[in-house]
Amino acid sequence: MSHRRTVVVTGGSSGIGLAAAEALARAGDEVVLLGRDPGRLERAVQRVARAGGRTPAAHRADFAVLDEVRRVAADLRAAHPRIDVLVNNAGALGPWRRATVDGYDVTMQVNHLAGFLLSHLLLDNLRAATPGPARLVTTGSLAEAWGWLDPDNPFAPLTRYRSRWLAYGASKQANLLFTVEAARRWAPLGVVPTCFFPGAVLTGFGRTSPLFTLGRAVPMFFRTPERAADTLVWLATAGEALRAGGYFASRAPMPATRRATDPERARRLWEASLTAAGLSA
Repeated sequence: MSHRRTVVVTGGSSGIGLAAAEALARAGDEVVLLGRDPGRLERAVQRVARAGGRTPAAHRADFAVLDEVRRVAADLRAAHPRIDVLVNNAGALGPWRRATVDGYDVTMQVNHLAGFLLSHLLLDNLRAATPGPARLVTTGSLAEAWGWLDPDNPFAPLTRYRSRWLAYGASKQANLLFTVEAARRWAPLGVVPTCFFPGAVLTGFGRTSPLFTLGRAVPMFFRTPERAADTLVWLATAGEALRAGGYFASRAPMPATRRATDPERARRLWEASLTAAGLSA
C-alpha cells in the first residue's frame, strides 16, 4: 500500500492555497496548513477536515518576520521528516512604504524571501520524499512582466520600487528566477521546482486595489479560487507536470520575460537571497 503524501501549503488559510489544500486532502494527501491569521487558519482547518475526513496540522507564521519562518520550519522538520510537496503560495501586496522587522521591503520578503528561506530549511525533508521526486510549487504572476528587480539588491525599502505594484511585479519576477535556479541546483537532488500563473482571482488579496474592487463588481473577468488552484493541484500530483524549472498556466507551459528566466540573473538573485536570509551557500 502506498504511503500518504505530506503536502505543506503556505498561504493555506484562504484563497488559492485553501482551495488547493481542500482538493489535495480530498485526494488523500496529508495536508499541512501555514497561515498568518489565527481565525482564518482555524476556519481553514475545518474546511480541509470536511474535504479530506482528517483534521490537518496547522501552523501560524507571519512571513514578514523571518524568525517566525525559522521557527515554523523547525516545527515542520520535527513533525514531518518526509515532505513530498512544498507549496510556496503565501503572498501579499504590501503598503509601499512599509519595511519588515528584518529591514526589507515587505512585499519582496513575504512573496519571495520567506519562501526561499523555508524551502532551504526544509530541503532535507523534501529530499527524503519516497518515492520521489519531491515537488516544490511556487505561485507566480503575470505581474513579473513589469517587475523592476535588481537581482543584486532586491530587498531595499520600497522607495526603490516607487509603488507597491512595482514591488509586487519584482517579487513575482523573483519567484520565477528562484524556480529557475532551484531547478538547476536541486533537481539533481530529487526535488522538482515549478512555478505557475493562476490567473486573476477573486480572493481577499489586493482588497485595497481599485482593480480588484472593480473585479468584484464584474466577476466574470476573474477566476474562482478553485479554478485558479487547478494548475497548482496538477503540478502537485501529475507525472506529466514534472518538468524542473517549468512555468505553467492552465496546465500548459507559459512563456515569461527574459528578465524572469535568465540563468545569470537567477544565480545573482539566489546569492543575494542567501545573504538576506542569513543562509550559507
